[in-house]
Amino acid sequence: MADMRLIVAGAGGRMGRALTRVIAETPGAVLTGALEAPGSELLGKDASVLAGLPANGVKLSADLWTLSANADGILDFTVPRATIANVAIAAERGLVHVIGTTGLSSSDEAVINSVTSRAVVVKSGNMSLGVNLLAALVKRVARSLDESFDIEILEMHHKGKIDAPSGTALMLGEAAAAGRGIKLEDHAARGRDGVTGARRSGDIGFASLRGGTAAGDHSVMFAGPFERLTLSHHAEDRVLFAHGALKAALWAHGKKPGLYSMADVLGLSDI
Repeated sequence: MADMRLIVAGAGGRMGRALTRVIAETPGAVLTGALEAPGSELLGKDASVLAGLPANGVKLSADLWTLSANADGILDFTVPRATIANVAIAAERGLVHVIGTTGLSSSDEAVINSVTSRAVVVKSGNMSLGVNLLAALVKRVARSLDESFDIEILEMHHKGKIDAPSGTALMLGEAAAAGRGIKLEDHAARGRDGVTGARRSGDIGFASLRGGTAAGDHSVMFAGPFERLTLSHHAEDRVLFAHGALKAALWAHGKKPGLYSMADVLGLSDI
């Protein structure tokens, strides 16, 4: 089978550069386009040089329509505004759209869902293989332990992260809620300050820490009478997210239209 031709969105950013490096190292994948925001000072730069590799002739461009004419997929770890702008073009061109962007609103999610009857989309709050296994375990434990076990989710990221709780924390919250058979939006406790009163039974709590260069630490605690169970994942380098995203793209190539998750990619959707 021919190499999968991939576009990296946000190619000038830290995650975009990591994706460029991983594509260069992976048999079966080739970088065919590098997308950056209009007005960026990096437009016209060689994507591989920016990623610390020898030049490959793929220049950063703001024109996704042109870039996508000869591509099979797009890896998109940008910001919600940019991702939503990419959705329609990716669907029109028939690209596999791997979305790792966090901070998406309900209206953003609706836009993404609207194209999945004709496009292949793989979306996850975290592309790490380990985190997605963690989510499956959280769902299973939440199903096994009743409401006498309170669920609390703690996450820490570098000081430059702009959204909280992290997309991964929310993904873990959704997994816990699914295990309990409840809706996260009805049970999420996302802000505690001052005299809040006693903890409401059945809530799923969130706490967010920011500082330093932490790539991403997540823990889910099940706190019951006289015992606590904690499931954790610690990311050491953002390259792990790039490896997961590329695995998702290669898996999705040739799949029928639909909205897929990393659980589907890893064969965990039945847990």
